[in-house]
Amino acid sequence: MSAARQGVLDARRIVVKVGSSSLTTAAGGLDADRVDALVDVLAKARSGGEKEIVLVSSGAIAAGLSPLGLRRRPTDLARQQAAASVGQGLLVARYTASFARYGVRVGQVLLTTDDTSRRAHYRNAYRTLDQLLAMGALPVVNENDTVATDEIRFGDNDRLAALVAHLVRADLLVLLSDVDGLYDGDPSQPGTSRIDEVRGPEDIAHVTIGSVGKAGVGTGGMATKIEAARIAAAAGIPVVLTSASQAADALAGRETGTLFHSTGRRSTDRLLWLQHASAPQGHLVLDDGAVRAVTERGSSLLPAGIAAVEGDFVAGDPVELRAADGRAVARGLVNFDAKELPQLLGRSTRELARELGPEYEREVVHRDDLVLLQG
Repeated sequence: MSAARQGVLDARRIVVKVGSSSLTTAAGGLDADRVDALVDVLAKARSGGEKEIVLVSSGAIAAGLSPLGLRRRPTDLARQQAAASVGQGLLVARYTASFARYGVRVGQVLLTTDDTSRRAHYRNAYRTLDQLLAMGALPVVNENDTVATDEIRFGDNDRLAALVAHLVRADLLVLLSDVDGLYDGDPSQPGTSRIDEVRGPEDIAHVTIGSVGKAGVGTGGMATKIEAARIAAAAGIPVVLTSASQAADALAGRETGTLFHSTGRRSTDRLLWLQHASAPQGHLVLDDGAVRAVTERGSSLLPAGIAAVEGDFVAGDPVELRAADGRAVARGLVNFDAKELPQLLGRSTRELARELGPEYEREVVHRDDLVLLQG
């Protein structure tokens, strides 16, 4: 066993993500045998008490299709939410019954970006997940599709899984799909081969990325899995991408699937969520000096450097910081309501404190609540 795969085997806290196509029938209902097969693997992996597992599971919308008489995943949000409402109960009930065969309790955790992009809310998410694990339960995480909107959603559970892996301080992320790894082309075509390891973006620069999986019941494809792997790896978490049928081999550190090596260090939880999971409620246009201060000197954003404000937001909301040419340079949590800012623009904090009071002698976005965006 290679040293990298030994690290996979030694991982103590693991986030496992499984897609809709690995859990459902072609007609859209839950496949009990597939669910049980996955549960068998996860229960065995944690049976010695040395490993903790968080399961990020798609399948709620897909599970709700057949009971509601829907032949395929609807495209409109209202019917997606209706299917999720029916399907989420069926999904968790199936997991609860299946894990009960091993005496394992299941705890459901439904998240939206609004729950996780605000500083107080992400702490609550961590405490809940950590406490469930401490009490011996297995958290089953999903996006709360029933109430999520097109504007406020993770978009796919691959990205959610990467963020959860960082949130719970996981040692490993396992992405399970209907494909047994990342290929250098369409795996259904002759002449393509699986990529065993990815040590950095340059290793997959030549890869042609596919879209939605073969079953057509999910929202993610290989592109979302690669993005999830990039997020996790950049945060210091190795990733194994493989098929659900090879989950046992992946957790045992065997040479299966594609292993993405960690490429960075763990960052502040809140900032990772801010960068990858928040939905900006507006944007601030910065002058050239403020852009340089924020991007090159790591400074906070002060009122004097803001040229314009757009959007309807309140203090604590995520906003995008843009250069004069419209380029997004950063994202941050704003300290003022949108309606307060126009009177502050272009003015020094000392001047504002004299005129409006000491509570106005503060940053619009503090550097500790700010992340730079890649250009």
